[in-house]
Amino acid sequence: MNPAIYIALIAVTFVVLIYLPARQRNRQMQQVQAIQAALEVGSEVMTSSGVYGRVVALWQDEIDLEVAPGVVTTWTRLAVREVRSPARIPVEEPAAETEPTTDLD
Repeated sequence: MNPAIYIALIAVTFVVLIYLPARQRNRQMQQVQAIQAALEVGSEVMTSSGVYGRVVALWQDEIDLEVAPGVVTTWTRLAVREVRSPARIPVEEPAAETEPTTDLD
């Protein structure tokens, strides 16, 4: 085989195995950085360690999260992985009132 074909195959392999996954990681990092920069007081967030909380104070590099009623912890902004929408708890409709039936026939 021609040596140029080997060089072309190596180049294609490099692009597929190294460049494309690195590009995807960079895109994800940019999205997370945008989320961290756009934090606001009252945002429901999840940290990289899986802790859910509500932002109660913001500083340049840190945030305070209320993780339970009255429990506030301080985190670095870099720990925020995603902003969560408030939990939607399904509301059950009350059962329809039915009159008791009696079979006395």
